[in-house]
Amino acid sequence: MYTFDKQLNTTFEAAVTRTREVLAAHGFGVLTEIDVQKTMKAKLEVDMPGYVILGACNPKMAYEALKLEPRVGAMLPCNVIVRELDGGSVEVSAIDPVASMTAIDNDALHAVAGTVRTMLSDVIQAL
Repeated sequence: MYTFDKQLNTTFEAAVTRTREVLAAHGFGVLTEIDVQKTMKAKLEVDMPGYVILGACNPKMAYEALKLEPRVGAMLPCNVIVRELDGGSVEVSAIDPVASMTAIDNDALHAVAGTVRTMLSDVIQAL
C-alpha cells in the first residue's frame, strides 16, 4: 500500500477544511493546492467529483531530508488527496513516504521517511 486512507461522512468542502486543520495541528503546512476537478473542467471540459491535492510539508523534516539527499526535493511535498466518492462520502489519502522513498539508497533518509510516515498516519487517524 502506498497511501494511508480514511473515509469521512461529511461534505467535500468540510473534509478539505478539516484536513488542512489536522495537518496544521500535526506540524504540516500546505504549500500547494491543486483543484483537480476545476482543472479537468477547464482544460478538458470533463465533469468529475471533487478532488483536491494538498501539498503538505513539515519544514523541519523536509530540511532534514534535503540535508541527506538534495534531490529528494523532487519527491516533496507530501501529497494528501481529498476526493468525493460515489454515495456521498469523502476519502482522504496521504502518501506513505517510506513507500515513495524506496527508490533512494540512503538509510538515513529512510529513517526520516519513517518519522514522517508516523506523522502522516497520525494525521489520517485524527480526521
